[in-house]
Amino acid sequence: MSQQANAAVHLHEAGSSAFDLWAEVYDSQGNPLLSLEAREVASLLPQLEGYDVLDVGCGTGRWLSILERCGPVSLTGIDSSSAMLRQARKRVNNTTLFYQDLSSKLSIESSSKDFILSSFVISYLSDLQMFALECARIIRPGGLLFISDMHPTTSTERNWKRSFSVGDDEIEIPVQPRALEEIISVFQGHGFDVQAVVEPAFDLPEKVLFELADKLADYENLAGVPAIYILKLKKRISSYPRCSPFQKTDTLQLTHAPIARGPDTWTEGALKIEGRHIASIGEDNSSSGSTLDLSGSVILPGLINAHDHLEFGLFPNLGRNARDCPYQNSAEWAREIHRIHATVIEQHKRIPKALHVWWGAIRNLLCGVTTVCHHNPLHPDFELSEFPIKIVSQFGWAHSLAFEPEVQNRFRNTPHELPFIIHASEGIDAASFEEIWELDRMHLLDERTVVVHGLALTPKTIALINQRGASLVACPTSNLFLFSQTLSHDQFLSFQRIALGSDSPITAMGDLLDEIRYVRKEIGLDEHKIYKMVTSNAADMLHLEYGAGQIIESGVADIIAVNGRNKSPAATLSELAFNDIELVIRSGKVELASPAIYNRLSQDCRKDMQLLEVAGTSRWLLVKVQALVAEAENILGHGSLLVSGRQVRYLGPI
Repeated sequence: MSQQANAAVHLHEAGSSAFDLWAEVYDSQGNPLLSLEAREVASLLPQLEGYDVLDVGCGTGRWLSILERCGPVSLTGIDSSSAMLRQARKRVNNTTLFYQDLSSKLSIESSSKDFILSSFVISYLSDLQMFALECARIIRPGGLLFISDMHPTTSTERNWKRSFSVGDDEIEIPVQPRALEEIISVFQGHGFDVQAVVEPAFDLPEKVLFELADKLADYENLAGVPAIYILKLKKRISSYPRCSPFQKTDTLQLTHAPIARGPDTWTEGALKIEGRHIASIGEDNSSSGSTLDLSGSVILPGLINAHDHLEFGLFPNLGRNARDCPYQNSAEWAREIHRIHATVIEQHKRIPKALHVWWGAIRNLLCGVTTVCHHNPLHPDFELSEFPIKIVSQFGWAHSLAFEPEVQNRFRNTPHELPFIIHASEGIDAASFEEIWELDRMHLLDERTVVVHGLALTPKTIALINQRGASLVACPTSNLFLFSQTLSHDQFLSFQRIALGSDSPITAMGDLLDEIRYVRKEIGLDEHKIYKMVTSNAADMLHLEYGAGQIIESGVADIIAVNGRNKSPAATLSELAFNDIELVIRSGKVELASPAIYNRLSQDCRKDMQLLEVAGTSRWLLVKVQALVAEAENILGHGSLLVSGRQVRYLGPI
């Protein structure tokens, strides 16, 4: 290679021989630290398509196999143990490169990587300064560095050891204890800015591993105690790259509103948007571009609705009365509604599909959703620049086992790096309880599988979903309407990967915010988990673009402003109703504004916005509302237009 490191980095001070021994048992011994790390890091990972990626201390390839599925242009693993590398080679494609670094040097070209992962390595290093210098040498400006390890405070206080068993022998590996503040300071000194510090505690998925090791008492003693830390660092650049990879455009600066940097933290300062992306957070750049004063509001990431059918945007609920016997499965419901609701269905089928999908989009926009996963064929209007929300387009899908005879072919034809979405276990009968097992027998259940509904599940099928790395989209009020029940509190907590969807108006109570309030108030779900289900969890499961579900520099500018509350971002989100949504910005463009925010917008932003009234609440939309209302009322009747059960009327362009 043209440029090699001259500095030594001692990745494994115990020597490679200890790690050669560990390689024999590494993947077979359950490790709650690794389980916790896998869940938390996955929620933070950016889209890596087109990135050059390096895993430092890759071991047996635990992370390489995950990173490979993210579509990097190149992937490299480096480790001191030849035995570890032999195991890793079995898990990845031949295109992944490996280096054995017995010389204690990182044999990687300078400025050659966009993303570096260093998992459970830092505590083995004798010279942290040198390692930080090496990372700074290798990673390109603006590149990301993820570091994870045992939490230094907890490991010291609890006298944790780094060890493993081979036969009857317990082998301990020496570590270098350092305070988290010291680690952060070292990397900041070498040109990295901190984007996230995560210090999670063990949760229910790890409880299983403690039970298997007959150490449940240890799990109980560690409740709420940070077990690991995760650092997300970005290599500093002299100025924001406006022209690469996206073009320089007009700027918009949002001021005087706290900015959510996760479920628990607000950041003060301005948020600057350039084009489709967030240029800076917390800096005051009022001298350039237009400024929008959001006093009285707080800023949250745009919400992600992980399941909807937009072509039913104007339909009412269709099904039995609540006092009647619940349906046994979704197929029974689908057959019956065409008999008992034939007149209503026929009337709404007269509405063009294009009109339905636009109202389906507006239904989501009104409640702060910027991205929707539409579980049906994509409509051509989704590609229009003026379509008000993003529609996920990169995924494979089948409706369900009952309605898709070619489900296996659909799955096989889905690129391995994309999710595959399917309705399953949507019912309460024996056949519904069997569907997850059937998916597994058909080899359709793996890390790309996204199961929608999953009502008929047992602890064993939930464990199987987790074991396969699959995920679930829950639609609580839709299940409640059809089957008089939904997932329990314990079931929600049992999933390692779970997001929330509204489903369509045919069965849902209302919009995504109604789903959020239901799981908070009726199921008692923790607001922190709810926040992730409609932001970072959904972005991870659906493989969305960088920054979706988060507010981060260089990330996509999908954000909302809502009525301010003296609570955490997660608590604020869990209590929202549609009339709390003051502003929606999708890909840097203002799509919705309350009258108060509208009056503060520049003339350019106001251009082409029209005023809609929803259940007595007025909102300006960058949508041709007048035509959409007129066309719908021409079929449904004047004054009969309902969205999420709320009456809608056009108020005029000014």
